[in-house]
Amino acid sequence: MTEYRGMEYLRNRLALKRSRVLLRYKFYDMKHGTRYIRTLIPPQFMWMAQTLGWCGRAVDSLADRLMFREFREDNFDLNGIFQMNNADVLPGSAVLSALIGSCCFVYITPDETGFPRLQVITGDNATGISDPVTGLLTEGYAVLERDDHNRPALEAWFTAGETKYYRGGKLIRSDRSHAPYPLLVPIVYRPDAKRPFGHSRISRACMDLTQGALRTLLRAEVSAEFYSFPQKYVVGLDPEAEEMDKWQATMSSFLRFDKDQEGDSPKLGQFSQQSMSPYTEQLRTFASLFAGETGLTLDDLGFVTDNPSSAEAIKASHENLRLAARKAQRTFGSGLLNVGYLAACVRDEFAYKRSQLYLTKPVWEPVFEPDAAMLSGIGDGAIKLNQAVPGYFGRDNLRDLTGIEAEG
Repeated sequence: MTEYRGMEYLRNRLALKRSRVLLRYKFYDMKHGTRYIRTLIPPQFMWMAQTLGWCGRAVDSLADRLMFREFREDNFDLNGIFQMNNADVLPGSAVLSALIGSCCFVYITPDETGFPRLQVITGDNATGISDPVTGLLTEGYAVLERDDHNRPALEAWFTAGETKYYRGGKLIRSDRSHAPYPLLVPIVYRPDAKRPFGHSRISRACMDLTQGALRTLLRAEVSAEFYSFPQKYVVGLDPEAEEMDKWQATMSSFLRFDKDQEGDSPKLGQFSQQSMSPYTEQLRTFASLFAGETGLTLDDLGFVTDNPSSAEAIKASHENLRLAARKAQRTFGSGLLNVGYLAACVRDEFAYKRSQLYLTKPVWEPVFEPDAAMLSGIGDGAIKLNQAVPGYFGRDNLRDLTGIEAEG
């Protein structure tokens, strides 16, 4: 018999991790605060709110390329379950949430007819104990509703074959199922043995580099005031001369100064104008470091470097991004397969074994869409390979390469 840690343990565990996930959502939504160096930046300029969407770009550039298509060799009709649960939105929502918070969870519950419903829960509202073999949970906990003060209002504790619901700390309902695992399935980005719930796409380096770039933008904004109106000075002015309006003296294109009784006249001067190029170069340095951290290019971050490239050139420049996407497809595909497996147990009211789905494979659209030149190259290669090995290329693997569905 499995020994459970209990809901109180999982509630405390979620409280420890919740702030980290919320911090990354703030960086993604560009609502995080900037850590200023207060001794260098004048207090008058602290009200300026600088925002930068690099972290959001790092997540979206990968999430937009991870398009789940279907399950192949679908002996248990998992595609039907996903189609009845908004298949165009649910996998994409789970992928995006997992990239931001390192993991998310899919909550499975039967509707009035017994058909499974699927709902994505973000990593700041759910946790559990992971089974290192299957990637499923041995027990789980989720906050399904929060009150106006962001406190848990409706909680759920998931164990194998049973889900208990608590409102205000009191048990209100207990639902039993035939599923051999808890009906809370983790979708994880880049898990490993030490961190089974994965790593966030918004790493600590991404957040630190974004903070540095924001401070650079703030310094540039402060310096722009002096860049727009260079400081001027006057020496040799009679102390008894009438005081002039400083704003008028700054904006005027012509100033008149008369000689004094001794025939001397004041001398005008201007301090050297401050250059904005150091800030541009520093911001570009931060962008280069951020691009190297996330597998993007400077073009992705708004620094145009070359003329428009071909699809092959874009693919070559994003090689690290392509590798990250292929790795994410494997881990996310396993999580979506686990979701379909437990949903099939709920639908059929039968405890299937996980090994019965060994033929079913998740299929994704190509990471990079081919252009006309690439399509021509794929066609020539397919013809030559089929001549050497008849039937090597067919409808399915050609669609996996091109992303184009065949007619008929």
